[in-house]
Order: sequence, then C-alpha cells, then structure tokens
Amino acid sequence: MFRILAAFLVVVLLQTGFAASSLFAQTTEELDPMPSFQDVVQAHFSKIKRGSVKTAQPVIDAIQATDHPAASAFLKNWQSKALWYRKADERIVTVKTDDKKTYILFDLASNEVIGQATKKEIKQIKPNSGLRALLGASLVASQLASNDPNLRRESLDSLARDPKPSHLAILRTAIARENDSMLVERMTRLERLLTMQHDEDIEARISAIESFSDDLGLDVRARLNPILKTRLMVSKTAPTEGTYARILKPGYDVILPINTAYDMLVLKSWADPDITLDHKKRTLVSRIENDRIGERPVAELDTQEARDAVYSQLVKDGLAPRDPSDKEIQDALEGVFFYEEYLEPSADVIAATRSTLSAIQTRVALSEAIDLFLDGLSLASIFFLAAIGLAITFGVMGVINMAHGEFIMMGAYTGYVVQQFVTNYTLSILLAIPAAFGVTFLAGVAMERLVVRHLYHRPLETLLATFGVSIALQQLAKNIFGTQARPLTSPNWLDGALVINDVISISWIRVAIFCLSALFLAMLWFTLNKTRLGLETRAVTQNPRMASSMGINPDRINMLTFGLGSGIAGIAGVAIGLFAKVTSELGSDYIVQSFMTVVVGGVGNIWGTLAGAAMIGILQKGIEWFNPSNTLAAQTFMIVFIIIFIQFKPRGIIALKGRAAGD
Repeated sequence: MFRILAAFLVVVLLQTGFAASSLFAQTTEELDPMPSFQDVVQAHFSKIKRGSVKTAQPVIDAIQATDHPAASAFLKNWQSKALWYRKADERIVTVKTDDKKTYILFDLASNEVIGQATKKEIKQIKPNSGLRALLGASLVASQLASNDPNLRRESLDSLARDPKPSHLAILRTAIARENDSMLVERMTRLERLLTMQHDEDIEARISAIESFSDDLGLDVRARLNPILKTRLMVSKTAPTEGTYARILKPGYDVILPINTAYDMLVLKSWADPDITLDHKKRTLVSRIENDRIGERPVAELDTQEARDAVYSQLVKDGLAPRDPSDKEIQDALEGVFFYEEYLEPSADVIAATRSTLSAIQTRVALSEAIDLFLDGLSLASIFFLAAIGLAITFGVMGVINMAHGEFIMMGAYTGYVVQQFVTNYTLSILLAIPAAFGVTFLAGVAMERLVVRHLYHRPLETLLATFGVSIALQQLAKNIFGTQARPLTSPNWLDGALVINDVISISWIRVAIFCLSALFLAMLWFTLNKTRLGLETRAVTQNPRMASSMGINPDRINMLTFGLGSGIAGIAGVAIGLFAKVTSELGSDYIVQSFMTVVVGGVGNIWGTLAGAAMIGILQKGIEWFNPSNTLAAQTFMIVFIIIFIQFKPRGIIALKGRAAGD
C-alpha cells in the first residue's frame, strides 16, 4: 500500500513539473518573441548607416539568415542607394515621391505605407562602390541558392553579362548543389571562363584555357585576348622566351619610331636626352646678358650655324646639356632590346592561351568558309527559282522574255492578296504557291498567244515587245497596289535562324527557299523525263520539224512551255517576297541575274541552270566577302567574270544539244 501511494505521488509530481515547464516555456516565448525583419535591420543600424566594407559582411549574413522574403529586396535597395532612415527614430525605410517635396515611407518587410515625411526629416543611405560590389556578390550567392529555378536562371543571366573575380567561389558553390543539368552546364562554362583569368592556381587556369580549344563563342575570345595583352619594354638583355610577343626594331616597326625608342632610353637614364631646337633656343635665351651670350652678340646669332656654335660653347663650359649626335643615338639603340612583353607573368598560361586561340582561329576560319558557302547556296537557290522558268522558255522557244521579272512580281503580289483574305500565315503561304502558279501561268499563256507567237524567229522584235510588256505590267501594278512596299509575312515557324555555332547560321526562310528549290528541281526533272509533256517538250527542243512530223503540235507545246515557265516564276515571287520588299520593281532586281544564270549554266538545261545558279551565287558571295560594304562592286565584278567566262564557254557549263544549241 505504501509503494502504491509513493508511485502515485511521483506521477503527480512529474505531471506537475511538465506542466510548470510548459507554462514556463510558453511564458518565456511570450516574453521573448522571435525578432521581426525590421528588428534585425534596426539592430545593425549604425553599421548600415556607416556603410563600411569591413563591417558590412556580418550585417549581410544576419539579414540573409532570416530567410525572409524581403531580405533580397533589402540588399538590392541597399546596393542601389534606395534605403533611407527617419531621423526622429532612426527607422530604415524605402521611400517614393512624385513632387519631391513629400516623401511616402514604406515598411521594409510588408512594403506597406507607414507614414510621410519631408526631405529634412529623412536621410538617404549611400554605400560606397566597394560596399555595393560586396552587396552584389552576396545577392548573386543568395539568388543562385534559391529554390526557384527561374530566379537562379535569371541570376545566372545577370552574372554572365558582367562576371567578376569574386563570383568564382560563388559559382563553384552553386555548381556543387545545383540539380538542373542545363544550369549546371551554363554555370560550369562561366566558372571556366572566370578560372582561366582569375584563378590563383596556374594548372587550373591552363586546364580551363585548353578546354575552350573547340569553343567558338565570342565570350571565350573576349576573355582569352586580354591574357595576351602586351606592353612596350626595353632591356639590355634579351627577354626570356615565352614572355614576349615579338622583338621590335626602332624605325622599322610602326609602333616604335626612333624618337620614341630613344626617349625610352632617356627615361631609363641609359642615354643623354636628345636636345631639340626649341630646347636649345630656350637655353640660349636664358643666357642672354647685356645683349650677349658669352662673347657673342645676340645680333650675330641670325643663323642656325651660329646658334649651334654658341650652344656648343655653353656645353663645353658646362652651362648646357650635351646634344647627342645621330650616330650616338643609333649606337645607343643598337645596344638594347625593344620588345612587347606580355602582362601575364606565367609563360605556361601564355603558351596555352596562344595555342587555344590558334586552334579557335582555325575553326573560326573553317566555319566562316562554311557559312560563306551556305550563304552562296542560299543565294543560288533564289537565283535558281528565279531563272528556271526563263531557262525553260528560252531553251524551248529561243524567246528572250524581258517580262520574266514581272511574272516574279505578279507571284509576290498574288501572295500578298491571298494573305489579305487568309490571316493564318502558314495556310496563306500554302495557298499562295498554287495561286501564284495559276495566275502567272495564265498570264504567260495570254502573253504567248497575244504577243510572242507572232514574233518567233525574230529575237530583236521579241526582246523589244516583251520589254514593253514588262513596263506595262509594272505600271499596272503601281496603279493597283500603289508605290508603297507591301508586306508578305512569313509564318512564325520561319522566324529566326538555324544556328549551328556562333559563326554559322542561316535564316529559316533561306532554308525553306532552298528546300523549295530542291523540290521544284525534282518536279521539273520528273516532268521533263517521265511524262508525255516532258517527252514532247524535249522533242520540240531538239528537233521541232521531226517532232511535228511525229504528230506533236509545236505551237501547243510552246504555249504550255511558256505558261509553265511563267508559273514557276510566280512561285519564285512568293518565295522571294518573304524576305524582299514587294513592289512593282521587284522583278527588275532579278531579271539580270536570271539571264546570267541561264547563259552561264547552258540554255534550256535544268542541270545547267542549277550549275549556273550555284556558280553565280557562291562566286557573288565570295566577292562580297572581300568588299562587304559595296554589293554594287560585287555585281560589277560578277558581270565582268561572266563576260570572260562566255568567251571560253559560249554554250555554258552544260551545253544543250539540238535547236537551242544551234541557235
């Protein structure tokens, strides 16, 4: 019984103790609550107000340790001088004003209005540049450690725009805890960029530099080139191999004239100063006494020889510095070494940088060649589309159609009209291609029936007549659509460019035109080689009389061929209109190139037209590469080249057998 009573008393005492302990803890919590964000800030008011780099880091750590949503905003405001404090109670706030007379005060944590004040009642906190840099680094560290991936991405974007040496350790810490593979890749690349410039470990720098040997990014070259910065130096001994860029010879290198080189020796006290005529004059003037300089009257010093003689006497008397002769200057220059010394002290880092830059430059040159070739192919595909219709009509009928460019213009305007009714740009382009073919096919048939058929075998009259038709079509387009350029909008999926690396890129519109050219090449090849129309066309091309005797109607074939060539020109107009201005003069910009393509490639031959377009497009881009600011000069050189080319290959690259060849 006694044991039971004792156990009961123990349990009661324990429960009473737990209750008392809980009551004490609750009371303590009520008496000592967690400090608010404002309280944490105010606790460091004096350090924030003073703004010293030496005392700011503990304040930054304390504010970030709160994990309060307002912590980053506070640090940003501190960095951007957007913090103020109220003089009456030293409360730190942010402010806003419209009239610059009454200031609205905002709470740091809630950003709610807590009152108003005049300019005299508040004071701005202005951190110096060193503290602002420290705050910036702290902000980057906190943002890269955020749980929000978007904030980490934005912070990394900001960091990449202006990386600092202080960010190196922050990046390495962030990489270790980052779980997003894409962000890890970007962070690692930026970390290597900073490592190769600012790391104290030479081996780490060399490893980072060598890792960029196949990277064509502009930011890589922008950070490698400063490592190879040089300064002009002079030494009595030969410089150490690997520490200098080149040895300079005074008077032969533009950056080192003889007078500059000799001045460097004078600054080193290795040579006497070179006395100029102006300096001699001032010395002589300072020695004038009673209108005499020594024993010579000033009136006798009216020639340079006389003045030099007096100056030489002053030198002998120790009253003026000696003027070295030209031979003495040359001898002094030959006894020393002038060279461009690298600012980078490590020869191994310099060697790695030079090797990496050399490898990058090789890849850049190769990429530029590929990019130039792709530009040439892109231009060739445009020329091919514009010229293939002309190649068909010219090859089959021998008609020089000067209105071919206007059929291109009609196709572009057809696409514009379609887009006025079909607002979906993808669908409108898909509808515009057959519509442009139909419109220009009918226009070509009408022109052949009304004009061209009456002028066969009369090339001069045909040329003049079609030229008149081209002028009429241009004027008709101006009357209908006006002189202002009309937009032919490409679909969104054709925006931008196909980027292979930082050097090679090609717009998606050019890619689409290249694919369209390849498609039409295949369709025309199939039409001319696998269909009855193609068989009859080739028969009329090679021998019209024999074709006629076999029951083929050459007149009908000519009409359909002319219409086919005009229809293809209309499709070319839609493609060209996607990147060029659609005006009544659109066709005239391509008629010359179309004729050049046909003549160089071979009249009436599809493969010849393709070869001519490729040669002209690539060659024109190559000429423009040498003089990119003057495309007119490039076109002039192209015409000169074609004239010379025709002298040796009058029938073009691929000559056509039959009537066209004979003509």
